[in-house]
Amino acid sequence: MTRNALVQKVVPAVVALAAVGLLAACGSSNSSNSTAMSTHISSAAAAPSATLAATPWETTAAKNAQRGSVPLTDDSVENYVGFAYFRPNSTFTMFNLDNSPKMHGDWSVSPDGKTRTIVAKNDAGQEQFRRVVDIVTLTDQEFTYRVYPEPANKAVYYDIIHTPTTHPEPAE
Repeated sequence: MTRNALVQKVVPAVVALAAVGLLAACGSSNSSNSTAMSTHISSAAAAPSATLAATPWETTAAKNAQRGSVPLTDDSVENYVGFAYFRPNSTFTMFNLDNSPKMHGDWSVSPDGKTRTIVAKNDAGQEQFRRVVDIVTLTDQEFTYRVYPEPANKAVYYDIIHTPTTHPEPAE
């Protein structure tokens, strides 16, 4: 095979391979300009919901809009603190850090991984409230969501940071 013939066969293959790599790299980024935040989704899981259900989570930190640390006992974030157990069957339980029951119900993550919804239910299965939050980070090492004390004011928010835990799920 002549050098020209080899180049004519190899160059298109290399260009095609580079294009596939570039498209894959571009497709793995999620961002939302409307809230000026970057959403990081784990590429290892088949779906964002699988990442959330893969491990129990413990609230380990909170940050304000200026990225300053907020104590977990602060009135602005204390309602979001505890242990969370998201099951693959779309049910969840949450407990306070002292193992006292907090809530239970149903959960979901939007297919694009940008929001998480919980529907808290009473013991009779009736909806008590529904909370939809923006997901800031969802990987196998961190689950962070954003809450707005005043939904119309996107300048004031708190990021609630969770990390995996081996804490066994308390009995309700």
